[in-house]
Parts: sequence; structure tokens; C-alpha cells
Amino acid sequence: MTLRQFIVFISLSFVTPLVAQDSIPNPAGDPHYREDQVYVGVTYNLISSVPDAINTEGVSGGIQFGFLRDMPLNDRRNISVALGAGFAFDRMGQTLFIGEDENENTIFRALDDDIIYNSNRFSTASVELPIELRWRTSTPSNTSFWRIYGGVRLGYTYWYRASFKQDGNDVSQTDIPEFEKMRLMANLSFGYGTFNFYMSYSFTPFFKDAFLQETNEQIDFRPVRLGIIFYLL
Repeated sequence: MTLRQFIVFISLSFVTPLVAQDSIPNPAGDPHYREDQVYVGVTYNLISSVPDAINTEGVSGGIQFGFLRDMPLNDRRNISVALGAGFAFDRMGQTLFIGEDENENTIFRALDDDIIYNSNRFSTASVELPIELRWRTSTPSNTSFWRIYGGVRLGYTYWYRASFKQDGNDVSQTDIPEFEKMRLMANLSFGYGTFNFYMSYSFTPFFKDAFLQETNEQIDFRPVRLGIIFYLL
């Protein structure tokens, strides 16, 4: 073999695979794919359905995480239903004091500007079962796509605490008969790729038959979550 023939042989050895690679299409991916996902969300928490004397203040936020099982409904697999399970931890800073009188009856009072205190928070830890109807622009070979997911979440609060702190006085309530442990929420998430906007609204109030001591106004407390949710394949 001459030097020229050797050079041509080596050149063809490198070029042929490249040409073949360009001419043969890449696999389309699994035609039966699902968007099973782990989700992690961070939210800022608001409170609706409260008396005029009650306001949100201080640290009000939450974190949620869990897993969703995707079940496509059409051949294109861009419409589906998802069922899952997860946990949520929320904290709401607000101006509603929750305590007890000498007969162990719950007290609900508004903290006005004349009361000096360090913090007043209501914290919860819940198990959640999300159900979503999903639309997306995904394909078997594309993992970055537009999505709109909406649905409901059934939650059960297995731990909660109302805490009030001021100099020389700490009040902590973990047994509030008026508190509703079961919760039904509507949620919506939309976005592109991993980062998505998220919002939810609780149909179920925090409290049942709870009234403000000063005005006898009913206290519902329906949390609203606004934030970002990450879907991880």
C-alpha cells in the first residue's frame, strides 16, 4: 500500500462513520414514555378570608415535595392524569393570637399595635395526595417543554402549632379543637422546563366555629400559596 492509499484509507475510516451518523436518524425515544416526576416547591403563603383586624406579617412561607405518577390519555401522550403523594411544611406569620383561658377554651385575639411581641406564627406539617390533569408539548425525545398542570390536593395535617413569643412570655398551642386537619386545595402550575410557577388555594378553612374575641367575627383562614415548583424526571 502506497502512502497516498494509506492516507485515503485513514480518511475514509474517519469520514464514513460521521456521514453514516448524519444520515441515520436518532432513535425517537420510548413511544410509551410517561412524565413520572419528583416535585419540589417553594412558596410564599398568604391568608384570605380573615377579619379586617388580622394581617399577614413576618415569615410566611412553605416547602413541598413528593412524587407524581403520570398516566397519558391519548396517543400523542401530551394529555394525561397524574396521581401522587407528598409532604408540605408551611409557616404563616400573622397578627392572630391563639391561646387558652382558665377553662381551656380557645382564645382568638387580634394583636394590635399596642402589644409588643417578637413573633406570632402558625406552622403546619401535612401529607398531601395530588391529582392533576396535565397538558404539555413534550415528545419521547424532548424533556424540555411547555406545561400546564391543574388539579386538586387532598391534605391531612398531622402536626400544627400556634406560637407567640414576647419578652418573658412564650405561648405554644398544639391542641386547638377548632382546627380542621383535613384540607382540600385547588392548584395550578405552568411554565417551561424545570422551573414553573405555582399557586394553590384552600377550599377548606383552617378553623371551624372560630370567632374573634373582640368583634365576634368568624375566622376562616384560607391559605393561598404562590411560588415556584420544580419537576425533576
